[in-house]
Amino acid sequence: MTSRHNSPFALSNVRRFIAFRAFFNVRFYYPVFTILFLDYGLSIEQFALLNTVWAFTIVLAEVPSGALADLIGRKRLLVTTSLLMIAEMLLLSFVPLGNSSLVFYAFLLNRILSGLAEALASGADEAMAYDTLVVSGNPDDWPKVLDIQMRVRNFFYIITMTIGALVYDPGTMNTVLQWAGFHIILTQEITMRFPIYLTLGLGILTLITTLGMHDPISRNVEQQENSVLKRIREVSRMTLQGGNWILQTPMALAIILLGMSFDHVLRMLVTMTSQYYRIIDLPEASFGLIGSGIAMLGLVVPRIARAMVEHFSPSSNALMLTTLAFVSLWGLTLCFPVYGLIPMAFVFVTMMFTSFFTSHYLNKIAEPRQRATILSYKGLAFNAAYGIIGIFYAVLISRLRDSISASSPGLPAALIEDESFRTSLFYFPPYLFLMLLLISCICAAHFLLKRPLQKEDPAP
Repeated sequence: MTSRHNSPFALSNVRRFIAFRAFFNVRFYYPVFTILFLDYGLSIEQFALLNTVWAFTIVLAEVPSGALADLIGRKRLLVTTSLLMIAEMLLLSFVPLGNSSLVFYAFLLNRILSGLAEALASGADEAMAYDTLVVSGNPDDWPKVLDIQMRVRNFFYIITMTIGALVYDPGTMNTVLQWAGFHIILTQEITMRFPIYLTLGLGILTLITTLGMHDPISRNVEQQENSVLKRIREVSRMTLQGGNWILQTPMALAIILLGMSFDHVLRMLVTMTSQYYRIIDLPEASFGLIGSGIAMLGLVVPRIARAMVEHFSPSSNALMLTTLAFVSLWGLTLCFPVYGLIPMAFVFVTMMFTSFFTSHYLNKIAEPRQRATILSYKGLAFNAAYGIIGIFYAVLISRLRDSISASSPGLPAALIEDESFRTSLFYFPPYLFLMLLLISCICAAHFLLKRPLQKEDPAP
């Protein structure tokens, strides 16, 4: 008989889940992500193309990876994820500079490996931790686990955002070396790899973490026929079964669709924070400190979210999320100098609430045998929506740029870009409103169709 633990953090899998989320998701190169690509010799167009490849890789691999986790075990997938992370960092650590084609293909492979790692990790890590609570603890402790996990991850964000930006800057590094008594002059070509080296170290820690995990539910994979075709058929069956379960469960469908609606809009804005900060007259040197400050909010928000899921209904929390999202989007359109940072901070906060609520409610209703598959469908929906809005936004910016250029032919190109971006912010609130209206109609219709028909009373 499996022993039960009073504290979820007494369970090794839960502790390792928290460590995995910190080591895998928090990377030293995030504060310099865009300029890192450019300093390696890539163009803006190549940067956009490479991240499109990354997103499509996740979309294509998301659901099959979740079904694979349910079939062969979550530990094997998470160990593979760690190895992929190490491989993608090794590529950027040692690719020689100067040959633009070689650098591009190295980054292309890096994005594919990164997308695969994201897809394999998505769902499998949560399912591993939650099933551990089911078997050896108390599933009602899941909000506590999410609370601590998000707070630890955001604490790591503070560290990595600060250190990553500092070690990337050759001026800062040379000052530190001179202060320490080393007469060495570092160039940008040298220091730009330092965040990569540090992230490679995180990859090794991720591998050590996953190797110590264990699958809480025995799947007897060794007793199955070692047939590749049989495995493929089984993965396909479980994938379709998981999708059918979502369609047959109105609550699950509502959670995924509503979470997707908020996530892809907010994430689109988060990817453009540097441009927004420039519009509201914040110096570029402050971007790293702002990122650390936003991460500090992540130490508080999970505790608030945990209290909300314990004391309020899902519909009340959804209403709060909707209100917060629209207030944030409206605040961004004002573009107040400096003070415009406040609505952007609320965008990050709303994203944190969305992540917490979606994970809590979906894990609570998902069946253990296909939990990773269900969570992968969530990841698929979120990433697909993010990719689609990216296409829409690119078309919108292009049209706004052409319109502003035609109306003001003498305006400098930089001002045209700024004005196009500023105008594009006004499209986000009505877009989110239409998305939520559509999703609400779909969920309402689905609920009515799935509601059991009441038997009519016999005639007297």
